[in-house]
Amino acid sequence: MAALRQYLGVWQIPGAPMLLLTGIIGRLGIGMTPLALLLVVEQVTERYALAAVAGGIYAVAGAALSPVAGRIADRVGPSPVLLVTAVAHPLALTGLLLASRSGEDALAAIYLASGVAGATFPPLTAAIRGAWNELTSPASGRYALRNTALAAETSLFEIVFVLGPLLVAGFVLVADAAAALIGAAVVTLVGTGAVALGRVMRGWRPHPREHHARGLGPLRVAGFPALLVCVAGLGIAFGAAGVIVPAYASGHTTDDPESLAGLLLAVWGIGSAIGGLWFGVRRPAANMTRQFALLLAALAGTFVIFAVMPTPLALGVALIVGGATIAPALTLENTLVGRIAPTGMLNEAYTWVVTIAVAASAAGGAVAGLIVDHAGGVPWAFLFAGAAVAVGAAVAGLPAGPIARAETSAVRAEEPVTV
Repeated sequence: MAALRQYLGVWQIPGAPMLLLTGIIGRLGIGMTPLALLLVVEQVTERYALAAVAGGIYAVAGAALSPVAGRIADRVGPSPVLLVTAVAHPLALTGLLLASRSGEDALAAIYLASGVAGATFPPLTAAIRGAWNELTSPASGRYALRNTALAAETSLFEIVFVLGPLLVAGFVLVADAAAALIGAAVVTLVGTGAVALGRVMRGWRPHPREHHARGLGPLRVAGFPALLVCVAGLGIAFGAAGVIVPAYASGHTTDDPESLAGLLLAVWGIGSAIGGLWFGVRRPAANMTRQFALLLAALAGTFVIFAVMPTPLALGVALIVGGATIAPALTLENTLVGRIAPTGMLNEAYTWVVTIAVAASAAGGAVAGLIVDHAGGVPWAFLFAGAAVAVGAAVAGLPAGPIARAETSAVRAEEPVTV
C-alpha cells in the first residue's frame, strides 16, 4: 500500500497524467519510425543495404541535432520547440513518402528527407525528464517523490520499444509500410502537440540569461562528461544485445528464431519494468553515485551470466532476473543528470544523454555483429557488452571521481536524503 501511495502521489502532481500517458504516445515514434522507414525504403529499392543507409542517416541526424534543440528549449522554453518539431517531423516523413513514389531514382531525395526527419524528431524525452526535475524540485515540496517519478517515467518508457515495433507489424499486416510511417507521424504530431500545450510545458519560466549554456554547455560541467561515459557503456550494451540475442536464438532453434529472439528481448524488458517499479518506492540513497556504480556493476555481471546460459529457457530466466537492474540504473542516471547539470542547461543535458546513448547503441550493435561472426561468437559478444557496462561502473565507482565530486558539490539546493 505504501508503494501504491507513492505512485498515486506522483499521479496527483498537476500535469503528471499528461507527462506519463500522452508523453508515451508522443514517443511511440521512437519505436515505430526507424523500422517503418527501413521497410519503406527497402520496398522502393529492393535492397536492405540502401534502406540501412537511410536509417543510419535518420539516426545520425537526430543524434547530431538533438542537443541544438535542447539548447534552444533551455532558452525559449520546451513548448515552442516541441510544437515546431511536432509539425516539421511529420512533414519530413510525408516528403520521404512522396519521394519514394519515384522509386530508386529519387534515392538522394529519400536520403535528404530521412536526414530532415531525424533532425526534427521532437526532443520530447529530454523535455519530459527536465519537467519531472522541475516538478519535484526541493522548492516544490515534492522532492521526496522525485525517485518515484523518474522510476515511473523510465519504466513506462520501456513500452515504446515493445509497442512501437508491434504497431508497425500491425500496420504492415493490414496495409503496408507506408501506412506504418504515416501512423508514426500521426502519433508523434498528436502526442507531442498535446504535451507541448499542456500546463507543465506552458508553465515553464525562463532562466536568467547568465545561466544559459554557451560553447560546449553541459559538456563543460564538472562530472557530466564522466556521466556520459556511463551512458555510453549502457548504450553499447543495449545495442549489442539487440544483435546478440537474435544470434543466440538462431543458434538454438531453426523453428522461427525471430519470434524466440523477440520473446527473449521482451522478457528482458519486463524484468526491467518490474525492477524499475520496485526501485521507485525505495528510499533514495545518500550516495547516489555509489549506488549507480553498484547497479552498473550488477548489470555488467548479468552479461557474464548470459554468456554461459545453455538453453533459451535458461537465458530467458536470466534475462528477466538480470533485467531488473536496468530501469533502476537508468533512473539513477536521469537523477544524476538533474543533480549535476545546472537548471538552465537541463534540456540540453538530457538531449546529450539521448545522443550519446543512440550513437553508442549503434556502435555496440556493429561491434557485437563482428564478434558474433568473426571473433568468438555469442558468448564473447555478451562479454563485450558486459565489459562496456563495467567501464561505466568503474568510472562511477571512483570514490573521489568526477561524478562523485559533482554530486557532492552540486550547486542546486536539495533536501538531505538518507539511506
